[in-house]
Amino acid sequence: MSILYPWQEAAWQQLQTLRQRLPHAILFHGAAGTGKADFIEHFARALLCENVQPDGHACGTCASCGWFEQGSHPDYRRIRPEALEDEVEGEEGEDKKAGKAKAPSKEIKIEQIRNLSDFMNISTHRAGLRVVVLYPAEALNMPASNALLKTLEEPPPGTVFLLSSNSLDRLLPTILSRCRKFALPMPDHAQALAWLQAQGVNDADSWLREQGGAPLAAMAQAETGSREEMDMLLQYLAHPGVEAALKTADKMQKVPLSALVSWQQRWLYDLFSCKLTGQIRYYPRYQRELKALADKVHVSRLMAAIKGANERRATSDHPLSPKLFIEDMLLDYTACCG
Repeated sequence: MSILYPWQEAAWQQLQTLRQRLPHAILFHGAAGTGKADFIEHFARALLCENVQPDGHACGTCASCGWFEQGSHPDYRRIRPEALEDEVEGEEGEDKKAGKAKAPSKEIKIEQIRNLSDFMNISTHRAGLRVVVLYPAEALNMPASNALLKTLEEPPPGTVFLLSSNSLDRLLPTILSRCRKFALPMPDHAQALAWLQAQGVNDADSWLREQGGAPLAAMAQAETGSREEMDMLLQYLAHPGVEAALKTADKMQKVPLSALVSWQQRWLYDLFSCKLTGQIRYYPRYQRELKALADKVHVSRLMAAIKGANERRATSDHPLSPKLFIEDMLLDYTACCG
């Protein structure tokens, strides 16, 4: 069942103004962990509904809504990386990964885009719309991006593309130019905190701050019940040193690199903010350590470290060696604080 979250209500109302002259492609963008995928699937369901409600929501009772709920709507296609499909299978207890020789791909591949050809060349059911949902758009590899671009340049009649992205700067400018961009909001802290508490999340404030204010990411982390990996990194960042960097890198080489870089980026933000304003956003649990470091680190070195972390984020999905990647990241930070 597709849902809307409380912080998406205003965006939903704004979106209804596009229904009169619907663009052939809409690119929804915003921070990760705020529910963009749920939002666009909710919209897809509403576009296909045969008895859409005055507020723009699907009726939930027509044949089209029934097909959508069952995942068998003939005029709907969803494209996402194989890794995301496997996550859903795991949640549903259908573990198919055991028989796979290779790890599931984190990319959207050209075959997935080419497979849309037959779908887009046949008549729609009951003369309605045809809807393609694709996320995250930054997972498109270059051949897939070029194939999608050709489709967006000559869109089939009656077809709407709904794309979602966490990072517009990772998309081809030509794809951006072919889509109507629609921003989805980050909830304010109080609203996100209230929602997490309503879901029964313990220590919701800390989880929310550590995930940069993204409530779904905070809930996912809280459900693991463990901060062990994050705290291992934060303990090193609080007490940097060459020997500690090498030991920490050895212990953390199996942790997703994108997560490590994100944790470090937030730490650097807190360190910078603490030095300039005395404020700490992400890791108030480490207030004493951050203030001690802020007293001695030089602003120019800190700015260079922030720039380096941003650049490192772009390569974290495809490192030549995870251990060397982490060593380089931590030794650069050690030099910054030295």
